[in-house]
Amino acid sequence: MADRLYTSLKTDEIISAFRANTKLDKAILARMAFSYSLVRTGKEVIKSTNFTGGEMKRTSFFSKDEHLVKTLVNQVYQIEDLDENQFYSNKSIVKDHVDNGAILLWDLFQKNGEDINKWYSEIVSTIHLSGGKKLKTKDLDIFIGRDILHNNDLIMALNDTAIHANSHLAIMGKPGVGKTQFLLKILADIRIQSDYQTNFIFFDYKGDVVDSETFIDVSRARTYKLLQNNEYLPISPFILPDYNEQDIQLSAREKAESFASINSKLGVVQKGALTEAIVAGYAMRANSDKPFPDFNDVLELALAAYEEEGKRDDSLIEVLRDLANFNLFWSHGSSLPPMDKISNRSMIIDVHKMPVLKELIGYLVIERLYKEMASLPDSPIKDGRRTLRTILVIDEAHNYLGQKNIFLEKIIREGRSKGIVVFFASQSPSDYQQKFFNFQELLEFSYIFQSEGTSAKAIQDILGCSNKTAKDLQSEIAKLEPFQVISRSNIKTDEFMKFTAEPFYKNY
Repeated sequence: MADRLYTSLKTDEIISAFRANTKLDKAILARMAFSYSLVRTGKEVIKSTNFTGGEMKRTSFFSKDEHLVKTLVNQVYQIEDLDENQFYSNKSIVKDHVDNGAILLWDLFQKNGEDINKWYSEIVSTIHLSGGKKLKTKDLDIFIGRDILHNNDLIMALNDTAIHANSHLAIMGKPGVGKTQFLLKILADIRIQSDYQTNFIFFDYKGDVVDSETFIDVSRARTYKLLQNNEYLPISPFILPDYNEQDIQLSAREKAESFASINSKLGVVQKGALTEAIVAGYAMRANSDKPFPDFNDVLELALAAYEEEGKRDDSLIEVLRDLANFNLFWSHGSSLPPMDKISNRSMIIDVHKMPVLKELIGYLVIERLYKEMASLPDSPIKDGRRTLRTILVIDEAHNYLGQKNIFLEKIIREGRSKGIVVFFASQSPSDYQQKFFNFQELLEFSYIFQSEGTSAKAIQDILGCSNKTAKDLQSEIAKLEPFQVISRSNIKTDEFMKFTAEPFYKNY
């Protein structure tokens, strides 16, 4: 039985740097690296072949926790009888994860601007979220403001299945009237009241949320500022639950339809070319440890096919080149592995610097969330309260609602039983009635801030009021003060209520 191992030289250098920054003991840092890698990478960890770093004695590394660590490894690797050399030696699982975890932690440290506090926060958040913690149902009763007429506190019982059919929500109104502050207050309360079990994926279209340090601290969200500081989404849109021929073909065709729904220049020929390039990408990577392509693969295969057929570059090549060159998603050269799940993380995806592709980025992430959602068990219900896993938050939603996004539609239709919820923020109540899909019918919570040019029909459908009331409200909605809101009433005899929305900045 080996009583020591030797880390890689790179790991030794990283641990020495962390010791200077954290004042933590070498063995503690090694255990942190091991734990982080076990959670993030699991049994897909790459074998470490460098032994020129520092010595790590068995007793120092494990302290009194050897049995616990061995149990964790057994569970992750599904091994009942773990060989000692396989467990702790220079060719062991522990060494592989220490060396891999050290690199992951260093990359994380740099991505957080070498800020130790942010680094600690993200490590704890990741381990907590990915550790298989059993979901516990919480009462998500959110204080949203005060009724102007009755001067009552208003509570939104977000996950009460006895009262509400679902938890989908829309906030609508012109810029500068308080929509974002109201939305952030609701999200922050949800995170805290759920003990950070309910996560969110926020598409920040304007770039104002990602710069709110208070909200990021309160919500413990990870930010991804695309096209800034070389940041990218560690997400692969090409990961599938199974890589059989049928699933690959279906996924490739769905992506081709997604691209075409956003870019009207992509016709039947381009959709066929994209489908073939994606399928070829899976074939090329079939025997690798990550059997799925990235956008560099798809671009190269599409270019090769065009050259062979004597075709000039067109709109499809332009889109693929942007996706590859902008380095927006995980690729096979990335230092971090792609996220295995996105439904168990809170993240803000800042797309405001993107000159193009904003909607396509959202489409690809939404598709990934739907595919993941479909494989989840039903969300538990206790005492009529459903556990909410993830909230998909779409800011400036009018940019998305006019496109035929089949995965967004499926999440809205099917997400209730899985605990997946959609929050929209847009400029007008009229945005939610599209010819191909009536989003309004599936919105359980709707809040109308000041907006102009709103049709009486849209107001009537959203509030469920009479046509006369809707017409009377048209002028009132156009004259609402900031943070004043019209919504459905909690009182059955009232057709609507008017209240003052509670902003984030007053509470945090």
